[in-house]
Amino acid sequence: MRVVFHCRPLRFIWLTKPAGQYFHRDHQLWTPLTPSDLEAINRCDKPLPENFNFAADVLDQWAQKEKSGNRPANPALWWVNGKGGEVKWSFQELGSLSRKAANVLTKPCGLQRGDRVAVILPRIPEWWLLNIACMRTGLIFMPGTTQLTAKDILYRLQASKAKCMVASEEVAPAVESIVSECPSLNNKLLVSPRSRDGWLSFQELFQSASDEHSCVETGSQEPMAIYFTSGTTGSPKMAQHSQSSLGIGYALCGRYWLDLTSSDIMWNMSDTGWIKAAIGSVFSTWLQGSCVFVHQMPKFNMDTFLDVLTNYPITTLCSAPTVFRMLVQKDLRRYKFKKLRHCLTGGEPLNPEVLEQWKAQTGLELYEGYGQTEVGIICANQKGQEIKPGSMGKGVLPYDVQIVDEDGNALPPGEEGEIAIRMKSTRPFCFFSEYVDNPEKTAATMRGNFYVTGDRGVMDSDGYFWFVGRADDVIISSGYRIGPFEVESALIEHPAVVESAVVSSPDSTRGEVVKAFVVLSAPFKSSNLEKLTLELQDHVKKSTAPYKYPRKVEFVEELPKTITGKIKRNLLRDQEWGRA
Repeated sequence: MRVVFHCRPLRFIWLTKPAGQYFHRDHQLWTPLTPSDLEAINRCDKPLPENFNFAADVLDQWAQKEKSGNRPANPALWWVNGKGGEVKWSFQELGSLSRKAANVLTKPCGLQRGDRVAVILPRIPEWWLLNIACMRTGLIFMPGTTQLTAKDILYRLQASKAKCMVASEEVAPAVESIVSECPSLNNKLLVSPRSRDGWLSFQELFQSASDEHSCVETGSQEPMAIYFTSGTTGSPKMAQHSQSSLGIGYALCGRYWLDLTSSDIMWNMSDTGWIKAAIGSVFSTWLQGSCVFVHQMPKFNMDTFLDVLTNYPITTLCSAPTVFRMLVQKDLRRYKFKKLRHCLTGGEPLNPEVLEQWKAQTGLELYEGYGQTEVGIICANQKGQEIKPGSMGKGVLPYDVQIVDEDGNALPPGEEGEIAIRMKSTRPFCFFSEYVDNPEKTAATMRGNFYVTGDRGVMDSDGYFWFVGRADDVIISSGYRIGPFEVESALIEHPAVVESAVVSSPDSTRGEVVKAFVVLSAPFKSSNLEKLTLELQDHVKKSTAPYKYPRKVEFVEELPKTITGKIKRNLLRDQEWGRA
């Protein structure tokens, strides 16, 4: 088997032998889990198995079906870079190559089961290989967006005590600038065709690695991944997921929301740093044996996007509402999408008029879903259900979704409260396990017998949920969650800023954007305000992830005098949205 990379940053050849036979468990005693078994477990109709590993129990089972001719000839992963580079891997090839990657992590890198691995890579095939390699070895995968700054990376490495950092070439300088402050970090693994002092080369180690590897038998509740999720105050929290919460918890999502079969080709546009990439580009899709399609596309480009849908047999598309808002501004009737049949969106509220325009121009519905890093998809407009424009759909199994008041009492239809999930006798396995090293924050998610999401909504008499706003003041812009406190902290570092308050502001394209109300220090009050706005925006881009910068800045003499920053933000946000 030979797989050739044509793309510029990854120009090398991987030569591998056929996958060696190995056993995840005693093959005389073990009966493989079927897709029906996994769906039954997801519905809580069957008990959670004691042990589960997505690589062995799902991916390797699809590889066996491929081998016996019981799966369509779709690739498992289909990657293109828009410059002629293309990779198509079957499940069998994905298995063999990910075993090589697993050997890189455990041998030259010296990592052991339970160690945490920070991975900051763009949409390149190695992200998928390393994700699976961590499953095979029992390592805890911690993804991050390539937009993270050195300060962001430092916090994540120190908080997690990560033993290894895997990064692409563009991220390496930021890592090098803070690595001396990370005593737990033992290895830096560079994914690049070029070598770099102080870094191990993934490409070199991979080419010489064996493809013989026995998958670790992980417990169902054993940690699999950690996602850093922003809040309104303080630093991002570490939401930890188990082998089963991700590996089994999206079985129903893949079948009923994404409407996937093993013949489908799924294009999910999420950044690799977010859990949406795990949902749409790993677990939901591969649980159904579907093909994951990836276009590297470092920045969204409308023409490229439309070319892909026109020229590639994409059947299923998932993207943020922002993309669909931009698309419906075009005359979509001029385009003939090759195979597209099912479209999904999530990450922020979808405007009803966008849904209606999309359907009018393409003939396709937009199926909105709502969820969180901590609990996955909890509401959705699922295939076959009536779609009410503007609604997030109904609660999805295994969750009992309700609207609750401040005391944790379920409210009747039509009354506004917090969107919450009723807890059964035990914590649902598809929940996140905990906020690592933060039991207070973990406990704060509970209110009576409910897990509260922090978002406010209303349920109608038909059981459809309608998003009202956030109980906290996290800003969701183009699908990115942005904590106002992080932006305010960056602004206050600039000598011109005495005080600031950061809120969401309505935007016709992104839904909402970051706006900063800024009180200037005396020496800067006579400054050119247009020039100063650009300077402050640039300062925030350099101090934190670039997507967090305030796209709007308003200079004010003073901010509301309140006890807390949260109340101050609420007043300003109400004022801002009241203008819209």
